[in-house]
Amino acid sequence: MTTIGISLGDITGIGSEVTLKALAEEREARDAGFLILGDAKHLGELNRSLGLNLPLQDYAGAGSVRAGEVAVYEPLAKRLPEKLEKGSTEAGLAAVSWLREGARRCLSGELAALVTAPVNKESIIRAGERFVGQTELLSELAKTSRTAMMLLGEDDRGRWLRVALTTTHVPLKSVSEHVTKEKVMLAIELAAQACRDLGLARERVAVCGLNPHAGEGGHMGTEEITTIGPAVELARQKGLDVSGPLSADALFYYAYRGDYDAVVAMYHDQGLVPLKMIGFDKGVNWTLGLPFIRTSPDHGTAYDIAGQGKASPSSMVAAIRLAKQLTGKRK
Repeated sequence: MTTIGISLGDITGIGSEVTLKALAEEREARDAGFLILGDAKHLGELNRSLGLNLPLQDYAGAGSVRAGEVAVYEPLAKRLPEKLEKGSTEAGLAAVSWLREGARRCLSGELAALVTAPVNKESIIRAGERFVGQTELLSELAKTSRTAMMLLGEDDRGRWLRVALTTTHVPLKSVSEHVTKEKVMLAIELAAQACRDLGLARERVAVCGLNPHAGEGGHMGTEEITTIGPAVELARQKGLDVSGPLSADALFYYAYRGDYDAVVAMYHDQGLVPLKMIGFDKGVNWTLGLPFIRTSPDHGTAYDIAGQGKASPSSMVAAIRLAKQLTGKRK
């Protein structure tokens, strides 16, 4: 039996709402059980106010969540206040606690995968936590640095973009010094492995240049010659089907039409702007290289619509479905 964990994220945002709505859509599939790590009282009240009437049970221990069931576990000893300001430090600390608990249960083998609802980094940092992002914290908890973020999304005609990032949450002025041969190589290898994990027929990986026009032979930057190109060549020597470095402005067009199965981008916005253009509502964040499956919706806390009952669960549904798909293939 497969149990998938869901860490509830910042409960002053839309994470709780999209989680409950997504589970209401998925419960009829009965191909997994779900353990929500979060505030049970808050969830129960929200469940009633949304009119979902989703059966939520208290967690009784490992193996107690059957297919189609949803259980809730609160690892915090102290209950959260009933009223919290959006982006409060209490909500931030709770989100980190739930994330840590989900990772612990995945690493112990109790959970088959972890889906993480969005958090607010600013509130977590204001609470005194050293926090870069959920991806980075999960990598630290799993004691591995060989991870990369991949974002996946499809348009309304079923055309996909799959983008692995060489660097993630780095200021633009610092990207060049963070793009190393080792990081590019790792992103290429993990992107190719992701294609295999998804069951794709091929593993054609294309690599973006860092500079405009991929550096134009060194006239607009040398990273393509000194760093990215050598990583691509090494990947080819290892037998991977990889092309690049290529100018990003043209590359994404060719990837979108299906010439490549995955793209390796050098920095956050280079890869995520085109991805969100075609798959904003159904985009999924997948952490590659962890010893367990982790996915998340590709949106933030959306405080502007939180508590209004109008948040779309599409991205959370896609994140849950990808977690189930990957769990099934891993079995």
